[in-house]
Amino acid sequence: MTKVVAPPLAQRPDLLTLFWAFLRIGSTAFGGSTQAWAYRDIVERRRWLSERQFVAGYAVAQVLPGSNPLNVALYVGMQLRGGPGATLAACGMVLPAFCVVLIMGYLYRQFGNVAAAHVLLGGVAAVGIGATLSVGAKLTVRMPRKIRNWIIAGATFAVIGLLHWPLIPALLVVVPLSIGLSYFIDHRRPRAE
Repeated sequence: MTKVVAPPLAQRPDLLTLFWAFLRIGSTAFGGSTQAWAYRDIVERRRWLSERQFVAGYAVAQVLPGSNPLNVALYVGMQLRGGPGATLAACGMVLPAFCVVLIMGYLYRQFGNVAAAHVLLGGVAAVGIGATLSVGAKLTVRMPRKIRNWIIAGATFAVIGLLHWPLIPALLVVVPLSIGLSYFIDHRRPRAE
């Protein structure tokens, strides 16, 4: 089996380019699809971060309080340009959403009783779910095929998806399980001398 070699990463962007990139992501994506667009733009298109770096930031964004897309923007901006990069990436991500929320709030107030408005919102939700599943499928295909990954994914799905645990108790179970499982598997292997 041949190993796929990722293309080299591009140079760090200047602050204005970083701001415009997140302004574009924030303007063209919404809800769960924002991370999908950010992944496509930051990793695949611009090659500012490797897939591993993005996944690490995505994982951190998921567990920190606040908006996941904003957390991703803060992480990417910090990785690429430090504090000023984090600030501008966050502003670029938030500005379009702020404007859209104001406009949508006004429109919903005026037309919220119209049945077509609810159909439209259902379609928007479906697009967000589809984009999120798209990134999940891409990352799943590229994950190493190790039993520990499947055990951790299964445990996470069980406690959140089936048992409906809140995030903090789920993390208190899954994180020690993943650390313990990795430690057990790595220390059980015979050492090469």
